[in-house]
Amino acid sequence: MQKIKVNGQRIPEEAVQFELERIVRFYAEHGMSQEQVRAQMPALVQKAIEQAIGAKLLIDEANKLDIPVSDDEIDEQVEKIVKQVGGREAFQSALAQQKTSEDSFREQLRRGRRVDKLVEKSVAGVAEPTEDDIQKHFEAHKEEYAKGERVLAQHILITPDGDTQTSKDEARAKIAAVRERVTAGGKAFADEAAAHSMCPSGKEGGSLGWFSRGMMVPEFDQAVFSMSVGEVSDIIETQFGYHIIFKTDHEAAGEADFDQVREQIRDFLRHARRGEAMTAYVEELKAKATIEME
Repeated sequence: MQKIKVNGQRIPEEAVQFELERIVRFYAEHGMSQEQVRAQMPALVQKAIEQAIGAKLLIDEANKLDIPVSDDEIDEQVEKIVKQVGGREAFQSALAQQKTSEDSFREQLRRGRRVDKLVEKSVAGVAEPTEDDIQKHFEAHKEEYAKGERVLAQHILITPDGDTQTSKDEARAKIAAVRERVTAGGKAFADEAAAHSMCPSGKEGGSLGWFSRGMMVPEFDQAVFSMSVGEVSDIIETQFGYHIIFKTDHEAAGEADFDQVREQIRDFLRHARRGEAMTAYVEELKAKATIEME
């Protein structure tokens, strides 16, 4: 992957991968088939790179402007997260796993909220899609909204610290212990994902959203599509490490229905229009920045 620097600061590969996963998940949830995803992957990777650069520029700009974020706003966000992970003790455990303090975590939330406010300001004038806009988009893209077979799932990923057999054994033992707690009913899957998963999705309880066949690596794909709804998988090894999967829903292929996809299309058009406004704003920031790609 290309090495990218913005104003002399390196953008980590993990940031680009995170953006790519978000893009693929978004388009899959809004009707793009697995074949279309594969065909457009080079363009999606480039889009992920651009979004990672844009995110860095927005973070820097929000910090530069020192957009005010009140302690009450951060308190509210923290309390939501505490409830999501199952209480204060689980929250503190998650922080310990991530080797960060609550003060540092709150500062991360503050920086994120500054960026949110900057984004909200830049897209404030974007018009909402009309019913006519939605209907026209559906008619022009009806085949794209035909439902392919897809699943809804959560996962937990534990990545070995290194390439040694000892590291792999330790990682496998750790996820085996997590699986045992989940299957025994002692811990909710989402709580364990938030506390232990090394995938960015852990922050969302391990949720991968809806995805179609072929969107995940082969070992993961084969496992999740052969599982029953409500089942927790055995330990699955992929190039990323060791996973367990919790399958929460499964949909067979079917024709597009306008009423079922109306809100998806509305979200897609809203996202596209807001994206255009954000792109224009980020281009202004890029013009003032030094961006190096090797």
